[in-house]
Amino acid sequence: MKLRKFVDPLPIPSTLKPNTILNGVPYYEVTMLQCVQQLHRDLSPTTIWGYNGMYPGPTIEAFSHHLTRVCWKNQLPRKHFLPVDKTVHGAEPSNPEVRTVVHLHGGATPDYSDGYPEAWFTNNFQEVGPYFTTKIYDYPNLQPSTALWYHDHAVGITRLNIYAGLSGFYFIRDTQEQMLNLPKGNYEVPLMVQDRSFNTNGSLYYPCEPEIPVEGVCPSVIPEFFGDTILVNGKVWPYLDIEPRRYRFRLLNASNSRFYNFSLSSNQFFYQIGSDQGLLKQPVMLKEILLGPAERADVIVDFSMQYGDTIILQNSAPAPFPDGDVPEPETTGSILQFRINRPLCSLDTSTIPYYLTHMPILSEDLASKTRQLSLDMTQDAYGREINLLNNKRWAEPITECPKLGTYELWSFLNTTDDAHPIHIHLVRFQVLDRQPYDVDLYQQTGNISTTGPKITPPLNERGWKDTVIANPGEITRVIFAVGPFTGLYVWHCHILEHEDHEMMLPYIVIR
Repeated sequence: MKLRKFVDPLPIPSTLKPNTILNGVPYYEVTMLQCVQQLHRDLSPTTIWGYNGMYPGPTIEAFSHHLTRVCWKNQLPRKHFLPVDKTVHGAEPSNPEVRTVVHLHGGATPDYSDGYPEAWFTNNFQEVGPYFTTKIYDYPNLQPSTALWYHDHAVGITRLNIYAGLSGFYFIRDTQEQMLNLPKGNYEVPLMVQDRSFNTNGSLYYPCEPEIPVEGVCPSVIPEFFGDTILVNGKVWPYLDIEPRRYRFRLLNASNSRFYNFSLSSNQFFYQIGSDQGLLKQPVMLKEILLGPAERADVIVDFSMQYGDTIILQNSAPAPFPDGDVPEPETTGSILQFRINRPLCSLDTSTIPYYLTHMPILSEDLASKTRQLSLDMTQDAYGREINLLNNKRWAEPITECPKLGTYELWSFLNTTDDAHPIHIHLVRFQVLDRQPYDVDLYQQTGNISTTGPKITPPLNERGWKDTVIANPGEITRVIFAVGPFTGLYVWHCHILEHEDHEMMLPYIVIR
């Protein structure tokens, strides 16, 4: 169904207040609920799953190195309203159909609070059990100022739970950020960008089988999902009335599979000041910003000379990325409309600093261990295409056991035709380089023969990251310090359909 663009104002997720303060620690209770929400003026209310009954969930704000404690509660229904493929690992008929576990994406957290995919919990009226209905997680916030996000991570159904609405922002603040005089308050705007499709009755549409149906399996997991409408903060193609001044936007690609190449219809610059894990050393001027699923960008846009103008935030990334269909300008090529129509409330004294933060450069010589990790495609037992890490399934023995306090260099060798956004839990890393190589030779012999020079990452990718785009036919190298905790974690592709269908592996941090 065709919906008119830019008829609804952009909602701003509310900031959650603690239920109480216990021994100086803010304590929150967040309940997952099924509700209905108006996602577009001309749509009937849509059934969603939301944290505290909201899609997106409320924003949590924390301060660097100050502990936050959250009690996550599951009060969702017994049955999923989206198609669950019970042939997928973790979603077998023996498990409850509705399961959740919360992951703070990008958080340096103890393993018991990381949202391990098999540490799921469920609602309190299952016919089988017993099962937990709540989990209390500790978030130490051992990171500088950054925009993280929390979302569901239950094994086998993450794609469905996030698509249903289970995601929200989590901001860490610190004194250095506060001293930079960046746009703040009403002039700092979070933008969670997702694609969705709708049935005529307003309900969320999600396919129950691939384009080529799988005999004997329905519903069946699909290789990737691309919706035909774009939502920002839970509204379809919204607009934002703004003043002619500088604004700070916290961009998040929270889509299942879709990449976004953001630009402004006015052809003006973004000033990118931060990436996944915080501030860059210096602002980077860009007319386009590419974000894979789960990547973030912290940007400033100066609208001071545009009073009376209307500007569209646009997308030009093919789907699937990088060699799929180019988005249509009137649908998936449009994201959000800025209307610079409000008078200045006060003089804009914010700045775009020349220098933002100290950024140490991690040399590959620091690495005590180098791992070559392939990104592969094969077929599962039903003949469906399946993406894997290192040609392994989830249940196979764990082979990655990095040692706490050491540095490791991970090389991702992409043998597939897709770009994969690879996320490593717990750690923050730096991208060293990308380099083309002979994929056929590698697949036939296991030997690596590079076919071009190493390509250093673009300036806006030279900060701290937790998710990196591994392009097809390239070796992507990242380096990180292992820690700050020991325990059981995971690494995976953040295309959710890939992650749910075996493109995820555990790893253990040892002493």
